[in-house]
Parts: sequence; C-alpha cells; structure tokens
Amino acid sequence: MILCRACARVVEGARCICGEEQPLEHDELAALAIAHLDCDAFYASIEKRDDPSLQPHPVIVGGGKRGVVSTCCYVARAYGVRSAMPMFKALKLCPQAKVVHGEMRKYVEEGRIIRRMMEQLTPQVQPLSIDEAFMDLSGTEALHGGLPAQSLIKLQNRIWEERQLTVSIGLSFNKFLAKTASDLDKPRGFSVIGRTEALAFLESRSVGTLPGVGPAGATGLERNGLKKIGDIRSVGPQRMRALYGDWGAHLFALSMADDPRKVDPHGERKSISAETTFFEDVSEIEALEDILWPLCEKVAARCRASDTAGITLTLKLKDTRFKIITRRRQLPEPTLLASRIFAAARELLAGDADGKTKYRLIGVGVSDFSDAAAADKGDMLDTNTPKRAAAEAAIAKARDKFGKDAVQTGRALKADYDDDDE
Repeated sequence: MILCRACARVVEGARCICGEEQPLEHDELAALAIAHLDCDAFYASIEKRDDPSLQPHPVIVGGGKRGVVSTCCYVARAYGVRSAMPMFKALKLCPQAKVVHGEMRKYVEEGRIIRRMMEQLTPQVQPLSIDEAFMDLSGTEALHGGLPAQSLIKLQNRIWEERQLTVSIGLSFNKFLAKTASDLDKPRGFSVIGRTEALAFLESRSVGTLPGVGPAGATGLERNGLKKIGDIRSVGPQRMRALYGDWGAHLFALSMADDPRKVDPHGERKSISAETTFFEDVSEIEALEDILWPLCEKVAARCRASDTAGITLTLKLKDTRFKIITRRRQLPEPTLLASRIFAAARELLAGDADGKTKYRLIGVGVSDFSDAAAADKGDMLDTNTPKRAAAEAAIAKARDKFGKDAVQTGRALKADYDDDDE
C-alpha cells in the first residue's frame, strides 16, 4: 500500500494527484495501529518558532558554561552537540551557537496542546514526557474514515500547520518497535516496522538500542559476547535467564520482537526531577546546598505545571569516580513546595557531604504522585507550611507574569548553576 504524505490519500500510481512525490509505502500499512509520536528537538524548535531570528543558527537550550545541554536543534547536532553534554564542551564544538535558557512552562503548555490533538484521534494515548507519547488507534477506522496510518499522516501535517512544529512518527504492531521506528528518520519522519520484517530488522542492531539498556548494561552484555540483538536471540531464553534473571528473559523477548505491553492512557510519570553536572568538582556542603536550591525550585515549578505533588524524595549524587549515590526519604505528606523539597534533600545531603568527597553531579526529584490539591496541608500545629505555600504561589505568579528572574530568593541569587532535564 502507498499513502500520500501530503493528503493521506491512497496512491495508485507513482505520484499522488495532489503532486506529492514522497509517499509512504509499506505492505502492512493497513494492519498496523500502534504508534509513537516524538516531537523533533522540541524545546529548540519552539524557541526557533517564537524567535525567527534564531532560524538560521544552531540553537542550544540549556545553561551557562557550568550547565549542560537540555536539547539542541538539528543544526547544532551536525557539529556533534548532544543532550546532557556539558555546556563548555558543546560551545567548543559549536562556538557560534545561540544559547537559550528556555521556559519550562511554555514547553509544558505546547506539549499539552499537541497531546489534545492526539486525544482527538484516540483515547488510548500514553504520554512518556511532554514531547512524546504512544497511541493505539485500533478500531478508529470508522470514526475517522481511514486507516490509522492515514489519521497519523493528517495529525503530523496538522501539528505543522497549526503549531509550526515537526513531529516524527513510528508505526508498528507493538510499543517497542513503534518507538524504535520513530527514531529512524528524523526530523518529520514517518517510519514503519511490520511483522514480516521485524526479526531481520533487529538482527544487526546494537544491544544498546534496546529499551532499558544503558551504556553500563551494554558493556555488561558485550562482555558475554552479546553485541547485537541477534546475539541475544542466538543464545536462547534459558541462557539469558541464567545470566541475567528476569531482565535477561525480557531482553530475549524483545530480541524476538515480542512486547506485550498495552498502550495505557493512565500510565503516570514515575518522577519529576532536575540535576546538574558541575564544571568543577565540588566537595563543600555549603556550595552543594547552593547548587541544590535552584534544582528544588525547578522541580517544584514542574510539579505546579503538571498539577501533581510527590511524597517520596530522591537525592542523587555522582562522585569523581562516576559512582552514583541515591538517597530516598518518605515525606510526611505530598508536597510541591521548593522549600520542603530542599529541607528534606538538605538533610540527606548532610550524610554524604563530608567536605572531603568531591562530587561532579547533584540531582533531586519527587515521585509517588497525588493531586496537587492534597499537598502541603500541614496540621493544626504547623502554621508555617500554609505561609510557605502562599509565598511560593505568589512568587510563581510573579515569574509567570514578569519572567523567571522577576523574583529570586537570597539562596537562588548565590547559585550559578543550571539544571539538566530528566
């Protein structure tokens, strides 16, 4: 089957009657309904759209020289700039780049608009972050008068026409392959992986492309001779389970293109967090606290933007040997206040910041969410929490109206680090 990428019509000949010459062609287009939509270089694309003077330039969204790259446009990527790269390294690779600090609230609102467009096609939308989601369009043919692939083409074009943003779409028969497909042809790509080709497609791909396999996991697999996904398939499920337990069995299933997970519209975000990598290693607790505070403010702002509050707090540290230390604490009640997040994180930090150990990264996050309306109630003896909640709400309102630098606390004024999104 061949579909026109411009008008979504079924193409009979080599060219659509609308004149489009880049059709979407695949033998299984009529049989696939699981999709993954990913906004292309989302933050940077929004900044370029909102400021046309940035259009011809490489754009980096992130912090100052001691911060990291949150994201960057495709022009910057051509110079080797990547997300999570230290800013000083990114600017060495691309010194002519335009650096924009970005506004998370703007990105969240744009993500909500695009999500509403997806939900007009199907209620089966599972967000993964503000700029990507799974969709299950099974059974929507009669409602929309066309195949899921046609509805997705129209959605992709609508997002461009109405929001001036590009998205890439992957279409397949399960979530793993749909997400894999969406990465194949960016930006504004539309890629398909069908059942008949899935095993051959996966055979020669690196194990590092499997979901949940990071650099350390890939290194561990390679030590056992498992460099390609086909290698996992070759050793069989019993050997994989013997080597890696349930995780090994899961990887074998993926190597067989088997992913039984359903698109779950109620699947919630696991955590809201922020972290930063230092330009120079830090050991003094006072300096670490100064870096920690704006991260707590950022987490609180993201909680407010998503109308959620977390009751489990996590502190993350990485030392100079790249050892990651994670500390968790259950809070007395759900919170979305920067001051309460900071107070709990500060206590956890005191257990590891001895003034001798040097750290290169710090992060903080909250999880186990509930509705924001249930947060920060305190009790009859706690009169400070309502005051803090009112004060932080007033600060947030002023920043929304006049900019993020309109109001700063004394501790925030001392800090000079920028966060990395997770």
